[in-house]
Amino acid sequence: MADRRFESFDLGPTIASPPPAFSFEKVKDAFEPAVSDVLTKLSEPIRGSARIATLDIALAIPDLQSPSCRPIGKVFAQLQQYLTSIYTLVGATAAARDVELDSPGGIDTRVLFLDPSTAADALLSQAIVGDLGFGPVFGLHSLATSGRRWDHLWYPNIEAGKTLATSFAHSLGSQVGSHLESSLDAVSSSSSWTVPGPLLTPEPTAATPHYSVIVGGTFDHLHLGHKLLLTALALSLEPATPADKHQQRILAAGVTGDALLVNKKYADYLESWEDRFQNTATFLRAIMSSSGNVTPRLDRTTAPGPNGNFVVVTVQPNLSFKFTEIWDPFGPTITEENLTALVVSKETASGGAAVNAERNKKGWKSLAILEVDVLQAGEATDVTGSNFDGKISSTDIRRRRMNLAKV
Repeated sequence: MADRRFESFDLGPTIASPPPAFSFEKVKDAFEPAVSDVLTKLSEPIRGSARIATLDIALAIPDLQSPSCRPIGKVFAQLQQYLTSIYTLVGATAAARDVELDSPGGIDTRVLFLDPSTAADALLSQAIVGDLGFGPVFGLHSLATSGRRWDHLWYPNIEAGKTLATSFAHSLGSQVGSHLESSLDAVSSSSSWTVPGPLLTPEPTAATPHYSVIVGGTFDHLHLGHKLLLTALALSLEPATPADKHQQRILAAGVTGDALLVNKKYADYLESWEDRFQNTATFLRAIMSSSGNVTPRLDRTTAPGPNGNFVVVTVQPNLSFKFTEIWDPFGPTITEENLTALVVSKETASGGAAVNAERNKKGWKSLAILEVDVLQAGEATDVTGSNFDGKISSTDIRRRRMNLAKV
């Protein structure tokens, strides 16, 4: 394993101001200069080394933690579109600049959401929730004090960006003294853009809060596509509020068992089930934990029959991750009745209907099917080269690992 370190923190590219819309073209127009600048700055010192830099991109959306955005399902569709556009931009820009992602000499990028509101009621709500709060939606203070290590703070080179970045540095207080303020760096920015108000438009129809959600996948050599799907999964879980902060929440992932993958291309370079679930858990902790210094409890269960092998990771009293070794296309969705939502990519959305058909045969309620857009290299043809697909393909990553092993 390559050494991993928290190389930098980027409160942007949207810390300055949200984009006018969440489509890829709008996001690219607003933030491509900043993303390009930061990826270049981070990658140059470690290119060709065994080190991996970590980049957290915090997308600022005012009032995201307000009651109007609860349940979170009211704004899920818009947030996942924003995620897709940002991750597409990161992949496209990295391809165009020949920057490695999630590999030695490259950058581990994670996307978070930041509500910069400093209104008294918002701060009171965050204080009441306290250590029982979790991401990927954070308040300014809760993100600053989440136990992460901050080495740099980059912000778009406009006044609003500097103001918010400075506020974040002040929220760190005595944790870093004057270190971070001296590390505030402006990066390239589009000259201006128009932001509609409000940025989010919550769905007028009633939404159901979900406290037990699931996703399925192989999650081999975790890449941007996996990160998009897993972040959307985290977003679908109802955030803690003063009214339900002690409600138990379970974020579940069915991870394909090793026996089902023997016919995959370059199978010798597949990660083991153990490594795949561990890497998935590490990523989820990185985007969700509001207390980075707490060591999670890990409980393993091994039992005969489908879905009998699983690991429960207790992150905090009200939040657990459950990773199940799956042997079929359905996994725990047809053995655990308490699940209420299934997150799927749009290219595999038909699987959701099949899952619900099986649940209905048992007399169980259907799962809410939450669709996530797919990263598309074709949308980014003007900023990327032909190697974009390689950054979001586990097969291509395994092929490159094989070629490197032969050198």
